[in-house]
Amino acid sequence: MIQKQKGTNDIFGIQAKKWKYIDGIIDMVMEKYNCNYIRTPIFEDFNLFHRGIGESTDIVSKETYDFEDKGGRRIALRPEGTAGVVRSFIENKMYGDPVQPIKVYYNGTMYRYERPQSGRDRELTQFGVEILGSDDVISDAETISIAINVYKMIGLKDLKVKINSLGDKESRDNYRKVLIDYFKPHIKDLCEDCQERLEKNPLRILDCKVDADNPIIKNAPTTIDYLNEESKKRFEDLKEMLDLLQINYEVDPKIVRGLDYYNHVVFEIEDINENMGINNVIGAGGRYNGLVSQLDGPETACVGFASGIGRILDAVEAEKVELPIIDSIDLFLLYVNDDEKKSALYYADELRMAGYIVDTEYTGKSLKSQFKKADKLNAKYICVLNSEQLKNGEMTIKNNSTKEEEVIGCESLIYYLDEKLNSGIEDDVDIDELMKGKMLDE
Repeated sequence: MIQKQKGTNDIFGIQAKKWKYIDGIIDMVMEKYNCNYIRTPIFEDFNLFHRGIGESTDIVSKETYDFEDKGGRRIALRPEGTAGVVRSFIENKMYGDPVQPIKVYYNGTMYRYERPQSGRDRELTQFGVEILGSDDVISDAETISIAINVYKMIGLKDLKVKINSLGDKESRDNYRKVLIDYFKPHIKDLCEDCQERLEKNPLRILDCKVDADNPIIKNAPTTIDYLNEESKKRFEDLKEMLDLLQINYEVDPKIVRGLDYYNHVVFEIEDINENMGINNVIGAGGRYNGLVSQLDGPETACVGFASGIGRILDAVEAEKVELPIIDSIDLFLLYVNDDEKKSALYYADELRMAGYIVDTEYTGKSLKSQFKKADKLNAKYICVLNSEQLKNGEMTIKNNSTKEEEVIGCESLIYYLDEKLNSGIEDDVDIDELMKGKMLDE
């Protein structure tokens, strides 16, 4: 038997419904922030990630799925979303749009060749937001706000925002020199990867997973101590805006993020529920003002974040959030003979186009089995189509909860369901209304 590849998952059943519900929340929140959906290719030129993310990062040096195609081109499956969005921004000359900044979001699969473990898969789905063309701190604050409000709309409560500042180029360059001087005498006491990172990108040493508890790393100088005055002011302005938005945060100098392109603010959002375990970061991001020019575009200030859908679902489970998933159907049509089967096909099609969730029998099971199937599908109403009744233009509808039956005219079926089910959306989740309620609760 052929099985799924290591580090991948089949998403189906109730889990798929939860997944799609979260997708719906994301789409609706993005609409309110006037963020437009963008879809970029799953595979790109390898150099996009080599130049964009940075060759010193684990994602490029160890985790990228790359291959040579039939034309001899070196191709990579995207390991993250930002580089592809920036490539699209440059290639499609979005920087020339008279309305700036460009605010976009994506929601798609990413691929990383790493050791599968809890919260880390080789195929993962991320949604992310990128704001390209604004260097104002308001964009930093709004980016964090978007992430928090998506999580709150889903129902998560145990959230903690951790922020840090890497400063501007001058601050980062000064800090880089300080780190190299600090780590040089101790570098042999750190892992091989850290030894290689010392000259290439010493900030990556702070993000090491192998030596995370090593006192050498724990006692390393912090970025905040080496910010210039301009960078300090920017960081203070951000904190003031987060206070204004009533977003709880703490400054964590250890956050540097694992990608090379960040400057100024970097942040992580944790779900601190005890059931989450050590892999509790559900979203992260920061500012990356140099990436567009690094990929041959014009100087453009950018900020963004990404969040794994799988991690969000882990948090939903950890916090025991009951998502309002529709796990029922409006009507199940039962039949015995071929004429009744044709009627079931006809009425099912008509009702679906009118907005109702309808199912019927497809495997030739007995009437008794069909009743059991209707119960398993949580059908609100059932209708046993009867040839004699149909000839008279009538049918019998049963409320599957109360077991009450009514005989109605066939032409009245849609109107009957409309009256009984409040226009067929009795249990639908109106995300717009949900958002209004959540906003008022805050």
